[in-house]
Amino acid sequence: MPIQSSILHLTFVHPFNLAGYSETFPAGSYDVLTEYELLYGLSFQAHRRVSTFLRVEARAGVTELLPTTENDLEAALARDTASHEISDATVSISSKETK
Repeated sequence: MPIQSSILHLTFVHPFNLAGYSETFPAGSYDVLTEYELLYGLSFQAHRRVSTFLRVEARAGVTELLPTTENDLEAALARDTASHEISDATVSISSKETK
C-alpha cells in the first residue's frame, strides 16, 4: 500500500516526559513524523494513521526515531503548556510591587 508521511514541528518550553520512556527529554524543538496508508475500497479517498515517531537528536549526532502516539504527544504538550502558564503567573505575581 502507498504510504504518505507528514512532519509536524513541536516546541517544548520545559523538559518533558513521554509515556513508555524513562528518560526526560530536554526542552527544544522536535519533529514528529506521521505515516499514513491509503485505504482502498471506499467511494472517497481516505488514509489511516500507521505510525507516529518523535525525532530525537541523541548524543554524538545520532538521530533516533522514537515510536509514540499522538495522544502521548498531546498530553506532553498539555503538561508543558500548563507549566509555562504557571511560570508566567508566578513571574507576573512576583513582579508586582506592594505598597
